[in-house]
Order: sequence, then C-alpha cells, then structure tokens
Amino acid sequence: MYEAAVFYTFGTVLVLSGLAVITARNPVHGVLFLVLAFFTASAIWLLLRAEFLAIALVVVYVGAVMVLFLFVVMMLDINLERVREGFWRNLPLAIVVGGIMVAEMSVILAGKYFNIISQPPPQAPAGYSNTRALGRVLYTDYAYAFEIAAVILLVAIIAAIALTLRKRKDSRYQDPSVQVRARREERVRLVSMPAEKE
Repeated sequence: MYEAAVFYTFGTVLVLSGLAVITARNPVHGVLFLVLAFFTASAIWLLLRAEFLAIALVVVYVGAVMVLFLFVVMMLDINLERVREGFWRNLPLAIVVGGIMVAEMSVILAGKYFNIISQPPPQAPAGYSNTRALGRVLYTDYAYAFEIAAVILLVAIIAAIALTLRKRKDSRYQDPSVQVRARREERVRLVSMPAEKE
C-alpha cells in the first residue's frame, strides 16, 4: 500500500513537471522542471530496485541538461546580464523544486530504513546484477527500439548543430570553385626591372 501511494504520487509529480517543461515560457523554469522530472523518474526507478538506472539518470541526464542549457545560452547570444538579474526572481521556484526532490528521496529512504514498506522485496539470487540483466534485455528483446532511439538522438544532435550554425561576416573561408577557376595571370605578375649598377 505504501509503495503504491508513493508510486502514484511520484508519477503525478513526473507528469506535471513534464507538462511544465513544455509550457514554461522562461527557459530557466523549463530546465528546473526538467531536472525535477529526472529526479522523480530516478526515485521511481529506486522503487523498482533499479539502482543503476536511477544513478545513471541523475548523473548523466541532469548534468547533460545543465551543460545543454549553458550551450544554448552561449550559442544563442542570450544577454547574460539579464539572466543574472533574473536569478533572485527564479530563486523561489528553484527552492520549491529542490524541496520536492529532497522530499521524494527522503520518502524513499524512510521506507527502506524505517521498515514502512509492507512487503519485503524479493530476494535476488546470489551473483545477480541488475546492470547485467538490463544489458541483456536491452540488447536482445529491445534491440530495435534501442537502435531507433539512437537514430532519433543522432537526428536531434544534427538538428541542434544546424540550428545554431550561423554565417559570420568576419570569418574567413575557402571557396574551392573559385580556386579552381584561378589563372596564372591573375595570381602572378612578372615585373621587368633594370639591373642595379654600382
């Protein structure tokens, strides 16, 4: 009963934070809600005894989202002074998001350490590794889905590079077609000068 209540609570937070990511007009708010969604998903994976997925989600995706946000700020020429001015304005939302993350992790840890969970988890056999089991299932039963996800991520990377690629007037570049059409008379000029006499 306790696990079901925690699962539905975290699921509700995950859905609401996901909706807030796509509806937030401020990019800082969107990133904070996305981080909250990742933490909530990691808490759900902890409930499912998938510790490797939970840690990988927090370490890889939360860090990657912050790096991606900095990349967008640097590439799109966003006024950093205006972003810094909005720090105190965004601080209450950041405190709320951080408080929800701390509460979620506290509920998970309280259930394990204070024996609130009604049914004990099934005992894994000796030598069992959920990471090995995850890899076996991922590359056998879900191999096609994994490859499709990889292609989608590749297309997203290419699209992000194409969106941020802009021509600069002060950058130098070579045009091979112009170089091929070059003639000797245009590049080299022979000047006849009289010899110097002592």
